[in-house]
Amino acid sequence: MMLSRLAEQLYWHGRYIERAEGLARLINVNAHLNLDLPDRIAPGWETLVRISGNAALFTELHGADTSERNVTRFLIADERNPDSIRSALELARENLRAARDLLPREVWEQMNRLYLDTRERINGTLSKRRRHEALNELILGSQLISGMLMGTMSHDHVYDFILIGRHLERADVTTRIVDVRADDLLPEDVEELLPFESIQWMSVLKSLTGYQMYRRHVRLRVNGPDVLKFLLTDRLFPRSVMYCLETLEVFLADLPGEDDGALRSTLALKRRLDHTRTAPLRGPALAAFIDEVQIELADIGRQIAATWFLEE
Repeated sequence: MMLSRLAEQLYWHGRYIERAEGLARLINVNAHLNLDLPDRIAPGWETLVRISGNAALFTELHGADTSERNVTRFLIADERNPDSIRSALELARENLRAARDLLPREVWEQMNRLYLDTRERINGTLSKRRRHEALNELILGSQLISGMLMGTMSHDHVYDFILIGRHLERADVTTRIVDVRADDLLPEDVEELLPFESIQWMSVLKSLTGYQMYRRHVRLRVNGPDVLKFLLTDRLFPRSVMYCLETLEVFLADLPGEDDGALRSTLALKRRLDHTRTAPLRGPALAAFIDEVQIELADIGRQIAATWFLEE
């Protein structure tokens, strides 16, 4: 078994690279929604600040000005924001650097290239076009690292810890993207707004590159209850919460350790999703449910740290 410190660094590399990719997806879906919807019902940008978990810091830096420019700069490039894309990529790189002797050299080179290229692209004032290009390149670069790991690395415990971190963070990202939707759903009793609600949910699917897979497996028009069921409980789509939990289950069961608390928590959350009816979830009820899922995901993370990582 590798040293606990190396296991922790690999785990956090997986989490941070997925966090950067997920935040890029969040920003893109919000930008698309604001373009596709009329001004009177477009979601704006304040929601992303709240969901990022750094509303207090944003207010300290920018006050109440939640303009697109301020929010996107804060979430993408602000070094003062510990959860910006720039910060997450830097941490993903530093954690991988510490354990790079355990990995194919090409993986480290791609991580280093992705960090340097993204940092260069997001410097200075970002036009909407430059921002879109930078975020898309980041997503593709992150996916390239994932593919290189899968295709060139021994699937041992080193690989397991990267994938555990990546899939735990991915489940959290998917819930956060759904949470964006829970925050600004349109009134369901206003018939003239129904076409716009479909656009909203379609944007959510596209932000997770899930639109084609949804149409292939669900084969229904895009609507809230079916999209929710797909993103929360589908066992075939790699970005659904259930798929991520089942992947975690496989990797956690294979790791040595005296305590199986993380595995038990993972199985408990799977059972909860299996027994939840997604159709009635809407508005505050949906937001509350997503908050509870996120709390349980955080608990899995704490259990992993307590079992396999060194205490400070």
